[in-house]
Amino acid sequence: MTPEDYVQQKAAASGSSFYYAFLFLPKPRRAAITAFYAFCREVDDVVDEVTDPGVARAKLAWWQGEVAKAFAGQASHPALQALMPHCPDYGIEQRHLQAVIEGCQMDLEQTRYLDYPALQRYCHLVAGEVGEVSALIFGQTEAATTAYAHKLGLAFQLTNIIRDVGEDALRGRIYLPISELQQFDVKAHEVLKRSYSDRFTALMAFQARRAHALYDEALALLPAADRRAQKPGLMMASIYRTLLREIERDNFQVLHQRIALTPLRKLWLAWKVQALGQL
Repeated sequence: MTPEDYVQQKAAASGSSFYYAFLFLPKPRRAAITAFYAFCREVDDVVDEVTDPGVARAKLAWWQGEVAKAFAGQASHPALQALMPHCPDYGIEQRHLQAVIEGCQMDLEQTRYLDYPALQRYCHLVAGEVGEVSALIFGQTEAATTAYAHKLGLAFQLTNIIRDVGEDALRGRIYLPISELQQFDVKAHEVLKRSYSDRFTALMAFQARRAHALYDEALALLPAADRRAQKPGLMMASIYRTLLREIERDNFQVLHQRIALTPLRKLWLAWKVQALGQL
């Protein structure tokens, strides 16, 4: 199996909303974003699939070294072998990849966030940096597009956090800021036990309003000159925001299930942005 085949399988198997946006890219850009996404999945899987924290730390340390070697011309992992040829073309730097690893390391060191600014730091690493690289690959020409990409990445990550509250609780993690749990009088043990209440629903509605505001702010930041090139990001925004609205319609029943859109619906939403420009 070639590195290119490897990353294609990794991306397709994830079932992520991101994959549907990649389908509409020209071949070189599609190859670059697929390789980058496969790298992100590899690193993220270390945290989600390795049960021993010590082993997970060792694996992430290995990835840090592997990234450094890759940028020195000695990539050994197929995800990085597939990605490295594209880095000079799209301005992808070692700091971008190391930031993603650093964000995953945070998952091993803490399972709570005191307040929203603390959560934002985590989101910057695991989503903002990913958004920045994605915008470069999609064809960014304006410097202001970087701010749009970071804001949109934050909106995506908050949507993920809302969707995954129940799954994260099973792993002993609560990404909802402690200060906001206190604000809505929701106890951590209620989340960990996956217990619903009107207080929990109010807390989640607050989180959803924040995410919607971030989508609006991100779209307002996107320069008109880059709107066409950044269509894949706009496709993802359409898919993720539709998911957020589905969660709202289901009254935030996220503790016992993972609410998701069907593959056909994701493809339809992506096509509408591509063909009609409709978000």
